[in-house]
Amino acid sequence: MTDTPDWREIVASALDWEQAHVSLDRAVEDLPRELRGHRPHGVPHSIWQELEHIRIAQHDLLDFCRNPDYSHALRWPEDYWPRAPEPPSAEAWDDCLSAIRRERDELKRWTTTADIDLTLEIPWGSGQTYLRTVLVAADHAAYHVGQIVMIRKLLGAWG
Repeated sequence: MTDTPDWREIVASALDWEQAHVSLDRAVEDLPRELRGHRPHGVPHSIWQELEHIRIAQHDLLDFCRNPDYSHALRWPEDYWPRAPEPPSAEAWDDCLSAIRRERDELKRWTTTADIDLTLEIPWGSGQTYLRTVLVAADHAAYHVGQIVMIRKLLGAWG
């Protein structure tokens, strides 16, 4: 027996590691409340909108993986992005972060414990595999965390 992690653990760890980029938690750490909804000139989304978009998409991907009654009711792009640049409240900001962390952990747990071959196509999908969907969740979040860091730099609130 070896101490080498199972490939599922490696895939699951990609959902929140800091190998090639900062984590979501680091990207929003100590962000002044007044900057959460600010959009720098030429930037289409605020940090709030990026964060809420991560939450919505991750929730949808997790639901797609594990819900045989999955119904893709969200419309792209309008249902994946909040309209207002500002969070409705400090509580909404905190709830969004909590939901991202909770569902990210659920997706990690599901990835390592699901009693299915992750390379199989999702029966209710249109050719997507479970593994592809988990990797999309990791890649998508990493991309938008990068956007959050860029917005913070433009706002002078990074580093």
